[in-house]
Amino acid sequence: MSKPLEGVRVLDLSHVIAGPLASFYLAQLGAEVIKIEAPQGGDVMRAARVRPGDGDTPAGFTALNAGKRSLAIDIRQPQGAELVRRLAATADVFIENFRPGVVARCGLDYESIRAVRPGIVYCSISGYGQQGAWAGRGAYDHVMQALTGMMLMSGASADAPPIKVGFPVIDVAVGMLGALSVSAALHRRARTGEGQHIDASMLQASMMLMYPNASSYLTEGVEPQRAGNRGYTGSPTADTYRCTDGWLAVAANTPAQFRKLSAALGLQALCEDGELLDLRAFHAAGGGFVVARDADGLRARFEAAFARQCAQPMEERLNAEGVPAARVRRLGEFLDEVRTGDKASFAPLTLGPAERPVHTPGLGFCARPASRADGSTAPALGADGQALLHELGLDATELQALQASGVLRLPAQPRVAGCAA
Repeated sequence: MSKPLEGVRVLDLSHVIAGPLASFYLAQLGAEVIKIEAPQGGDVMRAARVRPGDGDTPAGFTALNAGKRSLAIDIRQPQGAELVRRLAATADVFIENFRPGVVARCGLDYESIRAVRPGIVYCSISGYGQQGAWAGRGAYDHVMQALTGMMLMSGASADAPPIKVGFPVIDVAVGMLGALSVSAALHRRARTGEGQHIDASMLQASMMLMYPNASSYLTEGVEPQRAGNRGYTGSPTADTYRCTDGWLAVAANTPAQFRKLSAALGLQALCEDGELLDLRAFHAAGGGFVVARDADGLRARFEAAFARQCAQPMEERLNAEGVPAARVRRLGEFLDEVRTGDKASFAPLTLGPAERPVHTPGLGFCARPASRADGSTAPALGADGQALLHELGLDATELQALQASGVLRLPAQPRVAGCAA
């Protein structure tokens, strides 16, 4: 099977996580992605070395940049910026994630690129967006979690300190939204011939991650309360319980699920306890969620019952009876469980060279019929510079002069396969 974005050329001036993840999606879906990096060191992720022999393509860099080509060029110098504009005239997509105004000083902003490529799909990824008093601020994931209220939605009680999500959730989200928006803009351009400037930001991505809560506040003025490890619905038995061998998360949201859970724990009498449950809601036609009259009292009953149970067999029993439940696992424990066997749809992807493979969870979805496997690796810094600039008509003498002036970096043994000399 061919890939959906074959024939699309992307210039990617982004770095670290958010922008590179957006262009990684495009590359893995078939686009030709040209990664523009500074000659002095390139993307900072190249320095995240862990294993011996990583060189400038360690696992963290490869996971975000496999399948791309690298051009190491200094966009701050006029010659470098001009070469990028010339490449942009051959591109379909342009991605950057500098602070607003930075690429404009280099003549690489949307208007400048549109002047050489009118139908360009130009995606700007930033912390706060391209407009507004905060646009020039720097942004990191945990800072954005603090700003947007995400830190005060985690934790069990109102007086607990702020708690961040334990991984760069907003960086990843804005990368995914960037790839989605670019794909949509390419489809629009195929119909209308018009390009588009996309303003994707960490701020907007954080709102999408908290979409139901943000919508509730915008519509009804309801501030979300900290729920700890309880479920979003608010049902008293959508919670996480300590068992004899760990913890079990349970989602008994509806009366039918509550009855099954109660039966499994020998607590059937609770289904008619009007002091603990709102029985009118519990027996209402058409279902709905379980509503507690005494949430603390109800929780205490279930906590005591679960404290006598083993989490693993209870997970199996409840799921068999239609009550969603999962034993709390470590990430590695979960991955070891699902990457072998047939427990769930999971499509991992191995990247990098055979001698130093980088194993990833893939793109997050399965498609049928599947596109061919990629197995691509990440480029060394500047590895494709000679081939790409030959396409623009530059000869060896010009390349040497650019390298001598610091505008361009070429590897000692540049990759020339596919060179259109």
